[in-house]
Amino acid sequence: MTNCSNNYGPYDFPEKLIPLMILNAIAGKSLPVYGQGEQIRDWLYVENHARALHLVISQADGGKTYNIGGHNERKNVDVVKTICCLLEELRPVKPEGVAHYCDLITYVADRPGHDVRYAIDASKIEQELGWKPQETFESGIRKTVEWYLNNETWWRHVQDGSYAGERLGIATKIGNEER
Repeated sequence: MTNCSNNYGPYDFPEKLIPLMILNAIAGKSLPVYGQGEQIRDWLYVENHARALHLVISQADGGKTYNIGGHNERKNVDVVKTICCLLEELRPVKPEGVAHYCDLITYVADRPGHDVRYAIDASKIEQELGWKPQETFESGIRKTVEWYLNNETWWRHVQDGSYAGERLGIATKIGNEER
């Protein structure tokens, strides 16, 4: 059995924090951040998670539980600012009226009962199975932003209402095109 921290990466649905911020920014929409964005999350790049799961399945003793974490605790507002900085570099031509992507950050009322911090102790999987995340937050978030910039057909399909609940993944057909 495994437990993990917040996953992010390619194919993450657009309502989640990281893809929402990427897609809103490139559309010139506001980047809503709860409260002052002080909530802390540990971010785990999805490929790091998949590698850990493979290791647990192939090498762990049955009946054990492992926590899988990214060692990437970040405030939500810092995650959003990191995305904005990457977009400044990777997509310097901004929507009309946008001077800097960070200008799109807006602070909205926090959700009632919103957790201040999610964290996970992944020392057991590291000590017993030798697993450590291969991607850092910096390399994983860059790959994620690049993926969304390069896969507009996929996320538009999800956003435009034509997504009908079918499994979307690596070998998904959109129209006549395989993605």
